[in-house]
Amino acid sequence: MTVETAASGRSPGSTTGPAPGTHPGSSGPGSSGPGSPGPDSPGSAGARLGWLDALRGFAALTVVWFHLSPVVLGPERHLRIHHHIDLGKYGVLLFFLVSGYVIPMSLERHGSLRRFWVGRLFRVYPAYLATIAVTGVLVVAGLGGLRASLRADPVTAVLAHATMLMDPLGLRGTVRVFWTLSYEMIFYLVVAGLFAWRLHRHSGWWAAGLAAVALMAGPRLPDGLFAADPGGRRITAAVLLVLVAGVVAACLSGRRRLTLAAGTAGICFLALPALDGHPSADSTVAASWQGLLLLAVMFAGTVVFRAQHGQLGRWPAASALAAVGGGTVAAHAVYLPGRSTEVWLTTVAAVAATFAVAYALRRRAVPRIFAWLGTISYSLYLLHVVVLGQVVRFVPDLAHRPAPQRCLVGAVFLLLALGVAAVSQRVVERPGQALGRRLLRALEGAPGPPRSVPFTTERAAPRTRRRQDTRRSV
Repeated sequence: MTVETAASGRSPGSTTGPAPGTHPGSSGPGSSGPGSPGPDSPGSAGARLGWLDALRGFAALTVVWFHLSPVVLGPERHLRIHHHIDLGKYGVLLFFLVSGYVIPMSLERHGSLRRFWVGRLFRVYPAYLATIAVTGVLVVAGLGGLRASLRADPVTAVLAHATMLMDPLGLRGTVRVFWTLSYEMIFYLVVAGLFAWRLHRHSGWWAAGLAAVALMAGPRLPDGLFAADPGGRRITAAVLLVLVAGVVAACLSGRRRLTLAAGTAGICFLALPALDGHPSADSTVAASWQGLLLLAVMFAGTVVFRAQHGQLGRWPAASALAAVGGGTVAAHAVYLPGRSTEVWLTTVAAVAATFAVAYALRRRAVPRIFAWLGTISYSLYLLHVVVLGQVVRFVPDLAHRPAPQRCLVGAVFLLLALGVAAVSQRVVERPGQALGRRLLRALEGAPGPPRSVPFTTERAAPRTRRRQDTRRSV
């Protein structure tokens, strides 16, 4: 799931915004870059990016419905729908596409890995930690439980949760939906590494290349290479914590050599999904090739961003997107034949169509309800499963009750989930982002390099068509 907020032109400390700093299109630090008004934008940051909030809100509701539908529709009807389209994967892939679009915009807008990492950490961790805390309170109160694998090795569980890298380690998060955050974090590390080495404009090659490796290598990629047993899992979790902390610390230092070393380490995190898939009940991504496909989907979102801002030609962009979509369906058809092929075909087609329609309507005003849903979508995504667990606990055997009762309880759950998410966004997310801004001001006011690795991210002036084309990258 994406955890980037993209809606209004307000600063990230307000109800929306991608990260500490000012929003693209506003004045102030970090307002320049490809996120600033371009030839296809109406001029307002809110108008340009509201479609992303609408997508995020819609994706969040889709995931909520996917988890609610067995209760409201009953298990049989839920499975009949699931045999044709996987609405859970549909929502998650939409989130990943939006993340792929917005994260490079955030990086290039800031022009600084220091600002990027402060923004990211104080954007994603407050609500994440709050969700863990709420879950812990419920467990202590006897209103919930932890998976046996987490209870069996709490040290490894804590280490893995500290970096959000539970899924590649074969661990279930304290909340099931945490698995997507593992791949979001890997994407942050890789893209930041590419940015440090000025390789970030080659999004088309990364998207198509990852999809091609997943399709061609498939099961030949090793699974569980770093964490095949409990001992190896604990060592790997500890090493990953040190590496992630080192990458962030190096970027915060603002020193070029340290930042380049951090960039190299960040790119090397590609090895985690490529070599450490886990075919177990505790891991959502069962194979390494599937992890690579998820990263390819995120880079597909980056391809759209590059193409929109003139950094990637139309045909190279279309080719890369076709490679990701086709590779995802083909890989599942080859390595997981059967009904899975139809499900993945319809799911990928629906995701592509939804994103394309939203992109085509990006200049239209977005209804406030969708903008609001986009604002609370991260907290809604994290907390709705916790709320649903309590609803099911207090209304037992709900799936077998009469349809009117199921629908009534479903409506009450939805209102509760939206309310809890709104409170979390206001009480946890916004103060967390404000704290990040204060930390950033303190860091940039301290002696030493004011920024990490500076970059010029503005689109090249269109002197001639040939000159401009030579500046594009695939």
